[in-house]
Amino acid sequence: MHRDVFKAIADPTRREIINLIAHNSMNLNAVADNFDMSRPAVSKHIKILTQCGLLVIKKQGREHFCRADLQQLQQVTDWVEQYRKFWTQKLDALDTFLTNEQQSTDNINLKNQ
Repeated sequence: MHRDVFKAIADPTRREIINLIAHNSMNLNAVADNFDMSRPAVSKHIKILTQCGLLVIKKQGREHFCRADLQQLQQVTDWVEQYRKFWTQKLDALDTFLTNEQQSTDNINLKNQ
């Protein structure tokens, strides 16, 4: 089963798990120690992150280590980028409009003096 990356990062606990292991892999117990919830609850979050491809679990001996694979976050970046472009264009147009309005007001004030 492949989960939607947007649903995975919608949960603050899962975002925190990603933050924890973004730079260093950690074993499952070390991850769980950072949260005030049961280990099975943390395991469910890790399972969801694994299913959407944001985490990779690697077994080393008896331990299971989580490693972040943040490639899937590119989907989020691409989605956000379209709105960044949209709002940048709108705000630039607003800036141009306000600048023109200010210049018109300044010209009217100069003529009235």
